[in-house]
Amino acid sequence: MARAKSYLPAGGQALTPDITINDGAAAKAIDFYKKVFGAKEVSRAPSPDGKLIMHAHLQIGNSSLFLADNIPDPAGNISTARPAGVVLNVYVEDADAVFERAVKAGAESVMPLADMFWGDRYGHIRDPFGHVWAIATHKEDVSPEEAQRRSAEFFAAAAR
Repeated sequence: MARAKSYLPAGGQALTPDITINDGAAAKAIDFYKKVFGAKEVSRAPSPDGKLIMHAHLQIGNSSLFLADNIPDPAGNISTARPAGVVLNVYVEDADAVFERAVKAGAESVMPLADMFWGDRYGHIRDPFGHVWAIATHKEDVSPEEAQRRSAEFFAAAAR
C-alpha cells in the first residue's frame, strides 16, 4: 500500500464525531441520516459475519460523521463496546506524542495506540471530564479490498 501523503485521510478533517448505535441499528441510522440530512455514504466496513457495521463514514455537507454498531470487543483491545454516545475522533500529525501528552495531563488510556488495518495509527483516551477521544494519524492509504482482507485477518487472530 502507498504511504500516506498527509496525517489526514484524503478529504478528511481534523475533528470528526464518531457515534455508536445500539441494538444493531447502524444500517438504519445510515438510512435515516441519508433521508433526513442528505448524507452520502463514503464507506462501510461490515463485521466479519456481515450482520453489523464496524465502521461507516458519512459525508453531511462539508463534514464527516463516523458511526458503528455497538460491537462487543472480541480481542479486548478495541474500545467499540460502549454505551450509545460519541467518540471525538481527532487526526493529528503525531498520534504517539499527543497520546503521551494526554496521559501525562491526566487522561486514561482506554485503548493503547496501534497501527490499525485501515491505515491509521489509532488509540483511545478518556479525558479527565469523561469524554472519549480517538487519537489518530493517517499512515497508509489502504484500498477497501485490502482493508477488508486485513480486517478478516485481524478478527480471525482476535478470536483465537
